[in-house]
Amino acid sequence: MLISQIKDKDGKIAVAVRGGPGEAARIVNGAESVYALALEAANGGKRFADVVATHGLGESVDLEAVYAEGRFLPPITHPDPAHLHLTGTGLTHLGSAATRDSMHKKASEQAEETLTDSMKMFRMGLENGKPALGEKGVQPEWFYKGNGTQAAAPGGNLVSPSFALDGGEEPEMAGIYIIADDGTPFRLGFALANEFSDHVTERINYLYLAHSKLRPASFGPEIRIGAAPDDIRGASRIRRGGELIFEKPFLSGEANMSHTFANLEYHHFKYDLFRAPGDVHVHMFGTATLSFADGIKPEEGDVFEIEVAEFGLPLRNALSVAPEDDIVVRQL
Repeated sequence: MLISQIKDKDGKIAVAVRGGPGEAARIVNGAESVYALALEAANGGKRFADVVATHGLGESVDLEAVYAEGRFLPPITHPDPAHLHLTGTGLTHLGSAATRDSMHKKASEQAEETLTDSMKMFRMGLENGKPALGEKGVQPEWFYKGNGTQAAAPGGNLVSPSFALDGGEEPEMAGIYIIADDGTPFRLGFALANEFSDHVTERINYLYLAHSKLRPASFGPEIRIGAAPDDIRGASRIRRGGELIFEKPFLSGEANMSHTFANLEYHHFKYDLFRAPGDVHVHMFGTATLSFADGIKPEEGDVFEIEVAEFGLPLRNALSVAPEDDIVVRQL
């Protein structure tokens, strides 16, 4: 099942659902939002699909037309955006260390066997990122991106701040979660995500990683309900003025990762801070594909596209740059 949120003709939220790619979408009757449906399922001890079935389906909707009209919303939102958390993990995919290691390798290294912190973290994942059932694996790198105010809608702009040195895509899978009233985290499913980052700032010093991640992100347009496929294969592209300037395969899923999703989920939700009832979490799981590694410097107006057939419509966002804003702290 694929589920999404759109704006209806009156500008209100409507929930659209379809059985899979290529199938027609229909509006879920009486659904205020995906958030409301997910909370109903989590607190009622029901399967999400059963909640949708109980509501029933109404009129058909052309999602391609919705995309063209700019009416997609992020596939889950929170009534209070401060209670939607955008977070992620890095160095989780086989092959992800090569790009990061080259970014962070110190020119003053005296011996080839000296490992950067990035490579150490990657090796830790290789050794203990897929623990046996019932055991706890090594914790991954973790970062914070922002709250729901930083979630760009599919088809909307990813706005790079005026002080940024770069605005580059990171094609990833995101887990979508809601916290039940008793504090239990429930996974709704997975969605395509663009974990937009400033790779030039990150390259200056590894300790600038946190700064480089405080940027918008986009996910969707659709959430694939249920577990993720073991082997996820798609493409990451950049178009400039309608011309394709970058395209590479995008691989994810546990067959292409050094961690299990369960291990990454445990190390996020082990903090009670992230188990506040009613909160929504969009947690991005890392990538091994970056146009930055191929020397691509995105320009304002470029369109990022991430596509995986099993996850429905591709995720598209254009790059824009915010005007300069002088910040002055005043004394009360």
